[in-house]
Amino acid sequence: MQIARRLGLFLTAALILSTFPLANASGSSSDISSLPPQTAASLAPGSDASVLPGAIAIADEGNNRILVINPKGQVLWIFPQKGDLKPGQSFKTPDDIFFSGDGKSIVATESHNKTISVIDIATRKITFQYGVPGQGSSKEGHLNNPDDAMLLKDGRIMIADIKNCRILFINPKTSKHTQFGSPGSCAHKSGKAYASPNGSFPMPDGKFLVTEIGGDWIDAIDLTGKVYWKVHAPGVSYPSDTNQVSKDVYLTVDFKSPGQIVEFNAKGKALWRYKPTGSAALDHPSLAHALPNGDVIATDDANHRVIVVDPKTNKIVWQYGHKGIPGKDAGYISNPDGLDFLPPNSLMVLAGA
Repeated sequence: MQIARRLGLFLTAALILSTFPLANASGSSSDISSLPPQTAASLAPGSDASVLPGAIAIADEGNNRILVINPKGQVLWIFPQKGDLKPGQSFKTPDDIFFSGDGKSIVATESHNKTISVIDIATRKITFQYGVPGQGSSKEGHLNNPDDAMLLKDGRIMIADIKNCRILFINPKTSKHTQFGSPGSCAHKSGKAYASPNGSFPMPDGKFLVTEIGGDWIDAIDLTGKVYWKVHAPGVSYPSDTNQVSKDVYLTVDFKSPGQIVEFNAKGKALWRYKPTGSAALDHPSLAHALPNGDVIATDDANHRVIVVDPKTNKIVWQYGHKGIPGKDAGYISNPDGLDFLPPNSLMVLAGA
């Protein structure tokens, strides 16, 4: 599982972010993880809190909220709460969330609401939105089932716009955009067209991994659109949110039931597969990431839980949420579709976003 390489990537991220403290809800320079817990610890029996490197933010899609919990399962922060949204402003179905590089903002993708939102953590306000709520379209200023929006180093927001079959780059200051692919051309044509891309994740070398649902394609491209390699995720029919673990090791999930988590290389060789069956089966997992200790964290969406799997034993060693039971009370989530760690362990900063 190349634990040493993973640990090296996480340590690099920590150094990058050491001068960027995260602002808390009151606006002071402090990590959200230092806020007092709002609930008691609430994890599945047998969970080991030490496997997580820190607090995590969960896109609790079914509850229309972002939830931040510590490794013990105590709720630290929730968005939105009363007064956070302006009159007439909406925040619905967040399915992916990523912290900005400086730790001051969260970029949330509201896929079924057809929008993306940038949330200022200190003020608890949405500072930028793109798309027209509830109106999926290819018209100017519209999105159609956006996925995995994240803020790049150059200030642009990168979005996988699934039903418009494009990777979109938006300048928040001007709302002007550029794109790879185009609406109406939903086919796999390397560097020219994309078949329903549901993720575009940065890698430390400056390239990006684009996941195409159509045809099960994973493409390595750069910011000019140049394609360096492409491959099928082995044994996967609905790939989702492919990202890099270490040099020539990549991780994807199969968004189906039963679902699976798969590690592979650029030649398409499977290196590890987690595909439990029966009552232990995954139900539409949408995102998985490697942890510095070699474990893998994943959203098991339709099972309403976030889990950590130990690849050495293929056992779940940490779980938040109740399998098969959606809810909003402490310890419950509903269709959790995305997650990110708080800086300095932010997954997108680790990847180079």
